Amino acid sequence: MNQAPSTKHQAPRIGFSVGDLAGIGPEVIYKTLLDERLLKICTPVIYGTATALFDDFPTPAETEHLTFRQLREAADIAPGRLNAVTCWEEDFALAPGQPSAATGAAARESLLAASRDLKAGKLDALVTAPISKDNTQADNFRYPGHTEFLTSFFGAPESLMFLVDEDAGLRIATVTGHVPLKDVPAKLTVELLKTKINLLLKSLKQDFGILKPRIAVLGLNPHAGENGLLGKEEGDLVAPVIQQFIQDGHLVMGPFPADGYFGTQQFRQFDATLALYHDQGLIPFKLMAFERGVNFTAGLPVVRTSPDHGTAYGLAGQYKADESSFRAAVYLACDIWKQRWEAAQPRSAR
Repeated sequence: MNQAPSTKHQAPRIGFSVGDLAGIGPEVIYKTLLDERLLKICTPVIYGTATALFDDFPTPAETEHLTFRQLREAADIAPGRLNAVTCWEEDFALAPGQPSAATGAAARESLLAASRDLKAGKLDALVTAPISKDNTQADNFRYPGHTEFLTSFFGAPESLMFLVDEDAGLRIATVTGHVPLKDVPAKLTVELLKTKINLLLKSLKQDFGILKPRIAVLGLNPHAGENGLLGKEEGDLVAPVIQQFIQDGHLVMGPFPADGYFGTQQFRQFDATLALYHDQGLIPFKLMAFERGVNFTAGLPVVRTSPDHGTAYGLAGQYKADESSFRAAVYLACDIWKQRWEAAQPRSAR
């Protein structure tokens, strides 16, 4: 499905979907691309019309002007250059901080075009700028977010929302993703928990090169249920699954009370933490790594990363957005692609 370059020395082709144009996506992409060193590790491919994205950008006078090769299709990507693939023809008025039907449509078209090229092997990885989940909905796009769309598009039975800060050694995955909190207990099943733990184990080995991963699993209820006093999910569901993994020779431990686990920095003893629902994992992660954290979708046959922040409409158009998280997402996509590529080579070619 996803074809790696034929030579070890060729930089990966990284597609960038632009997200909602009324948000900070174009700005963090622009700032990331200002660093010429990026071209030494990858070939960036922006999915959107470069003139619409960057020509009227409110940059300081001293900021360098970026030059793109505007392409009709990804088959014409030039290595070592900034490339942009046309995704829409029509012009539309862009008001920073004011999402519209047009900016939602542009976000969809950018994501769909990049995803098609990734599936066709014309790209090696995808980095997605933030979308508005509400503003992106359409008859041909009914997904809560990028993760659910890409899982469906690439035919993966399941995927794993995986938040990563490699500099701090912080990795947090979630069992359930964009699910209302009231629905979480019903979603948690033995099979789902086993599937997510297996995906996490596989990703730590395949994507991060950790031969014997250590995983901590959090509890669902306050104090991890307090021996059944505050909830029975830990004893009835989580603990038995963990015990089975231990019996199978894996270093999976828990369930841990989330507050004390993060408060005492117990997470530093593990290679990754598995939270049971979205905010349980993302709140501590963003408190510790908001400006440099990366959202990685594990379990896909392709590599996809994104910054760990949203559209930030309130910052759009002011040139004040911090691009650190987007830059980290590009670096992680390159690292994971390289890890997978090298693992797929015959030993004699390594």
